[in-house]
Amino acid sequence: MTDISHRLAERLLSLQWQMATAESCTGGLISACCTDLAGSSAWFDRGFVTYSNDAKTHMLGVPPDMISAHGAVSEPVAHAMAMGAVYRSKAQASVAVTGVAGPSGGSAEKPVGTVWFGWCIQGLVATEIQHFGGDRQAIRQATALHALEGLLKRLPHLS
Repeated sequence: MTDISHRLAERLLSLQWQMATAESCTGGLISACCTDLAGSSAWFDRGFVTYSNDAKTHMLGVPPDMISAHGAVSEPVAHAMAMGAVYRSKAQASVAVTGVAGPSGGSAEKPVGTVWFGWCIQGLVATEIQHFGGDRQAIRQATALHALEGLLKRLPHLS
């Protein structure tokens, strides 16, 4: 994931932007991928690890009734997490992930490997669902990679 982190760093630096993460199922893995690079403080503001529903509410402002109505692994929660990460940081861009990494915790509606993503770029949010296979580690790795690739794809290009 070093290559994607380098490309993301270059783009954010060219924009003079910072990013933030809001992570549930990855438990800080996305932030770690970013901060593995020396000098990342120039473009990485902060990471929120909001594994519990309470943390999503208190740290990111996700309404508890939203979590009750849709579940933590849902499009509305991923959207709210991405917005919360931008609005509760100095970042212009964020990525949020909430999912079921397994091996337990899945359901017929949300099987293991289900992950909702949210990307917020200057207040505009895009969301997406993905279904990854493999064990817990593989799901978390695939989630982190997809999160970073998705953010890079959505960042503006300078001409």
